[in-house]
Amino acid sequence: MENLMVYDICIIGSGAGAAPIAYELTKIGKKVLILEKGSIYTKDDFSKDELAFVRKDILTPKLEDEYHTIEELTSQGWKKFPTYETGWNWWNGSLLGGSSNLMSGYFHRLKPKDFKLKTIYGKPKDSNIEDWPISYDDLEKYYTKVEEVVGVSGEVTNYKYQEPRSKQNYAFKPLKEHPITKLFDKACKELGYTSYKVPRAIISEDKNHRKSCYYSNFCGSYGCSSGAKSGAMSSLIIDALKTNNLTIKANSFVYKLSSNKSKVTKAHFYTKNQQKQTVQAKIFIVAAQAVETSRLLLNSKNSFYPNGIANSSKQVGKNMIFSGGGIGSAEFTQNNDLTYEELFTQGLFVNRALKDWYYTSSFKGGTIDFLFDHANPIRKANLYKTDEKDNFLFGKELQENIYKNFTQKRVLNFEIFTDWTPNDNCFVSVDDKYKDKYGIPVANIRIGAHKQDLELANFLASKAKNVLEQMGGKNIKVNMSALPSQNLQAGGCRFGNDKNSSVLNKYCQSHDLHNLFVTDGSFMPTGGSVPHTWTIYANSFRVADYIKETIF
Repeated sequence: MENLMVYDICIIGSGAGAAPIAYELTKIGKKVLILEKGSIYTKDDFSKDELAFVRKDILTPKLEDEYHTIEELTSQGWKKFPTYETGWNWWNGSLLGGSSNLMSGYFHRLKPKDFKLKTIYGKPKDSNIEDWPISYDDLEKYYTKVEEVVGVSGEVTNYKYQEPRSKQNYAFKPLKEHPITKLFDKACKELGYTSYKVPRAIISEDKNHRKSCYYSNFCGSYGCSSGAKSGAMSSLIIDALKTNNLTIKANSFVYKLSSNKSKVTKAHFYTKNQQKQTVQAKIFIVAAQAVETSRLLLNSKNSFYPNGIANSSKQVGKNMIFSGGGIGSAEFTQNNDLTYEELFTQGLFVNRALKDWYYTSSFKGGTIDFLFDHANPIRKANLYKTDEKDNFLFGKELQENIYKNFTQKRVLNFEIFTDWTPNDNCFVSVDDKYKDKYGIPVANIRIGAHKQDLELANFLASKAKNVLEQMGGKNIKVNMSALPSQNLQAGGCRFGNDKNSSVLNKYCQSHDLHNLFVTDGSFMPTGGSVPHTWTIYANSFRVADYIKETIF
């Protein structure tokens, strides 16, 4: 028998798209319920244990129980592979605060032209690019709010594509920088490039219950034990709980939404013990991360919406976007410009990027972020278990090779972010043949990339390589790929003014169901050439204001 609960707002998910809604609505006295699929961890639970948090997926479901299927294009056509066979894990953090706990926190705003790429550059062949129904001006004050409330540190770089800002400085002073930045800045100056100082979602000064960064260099893939990283839990949910208006039900997997013709009536979920429970609310917010959000809506079909709830347009799951690009690296040893002590300074950030080609006269460009190789020692040691001819090393030879590579060089990486061009072969669907442990169809993800994405990535990689060479880097490697990064998900419920070609209106409210909102990255028609998190946070604050002004 299902237990029934009633709230003002029911939020499915607890990450960057969910937490601002809870934060804002609890402050005005509304009773809010968060249904979080994962467990609750506090900052005291987080450590820098690579075995626990990286080598073992303790923050995500077991793939044998809960998986996805991935469709890839092969010589025989599109083929479907369950992720429990390939090990390609598309869960990005099932815990309170979602994947925002585990982000690296490289924060970039979108720019005014990002909201109207179709108008400016046209619609590439075989693409589904559409302009946004809002402008940069609609989001600017919310980007600023994220800087102040969630926490963004940095120094504004004035360059030709700098977006307008309502405040001159970031809310928090820049984080400490590694000495290698002087090589980067010098190389950029010599090449005529702009050295862009990257803002970070990591606070450099104490803020309420949060302590400033202590520079461990274990950011990406790890929770933050000081609260310095601006994840949804540390920056928003803890404060929302203090209002006594927020209830959190962890280990709650929402598998279906019920509706009539005009509104959602109930959310149905399984508890950790696989008991069914039901929630009623005035408003339902879905922010389960883009893939799982589309899956939930598609699995919630009924007589009013036989193709899935809120899907009269048949656009739910369509036009998924990720981030195009790839990675590269170079090795650095001590030299006349960088002493051994400077090179091996630990924990400090590079926080540099190239954005000179964010736009060009003929095509939309992208962002190149530079960062040190991740500190994970087990992963690094595994890289050096073979010699130059790929023969395995053992005993003293292995020990000496690991020691040499750990103590004589450092690896500086770059990551490229380009717009993922929406197209007919990148979507989420469900298939009754593939079900999870609850008997619910899993998300199938077809990951077709547009050919221009890889071409652009290679163009940007050549610019990154120029800088690494100018800095004196050796053994430069470049690996651009048409495969997506599974942790950067958006699209699938794009917003727009035409209800026949979009799922949501400009306030991320369902065209079909007036009390349903989607506030994770699903709403985005295009992703910008940057990580999506800052924009997701900002938009969620915008939607919260709309709900306060028009519904409550």
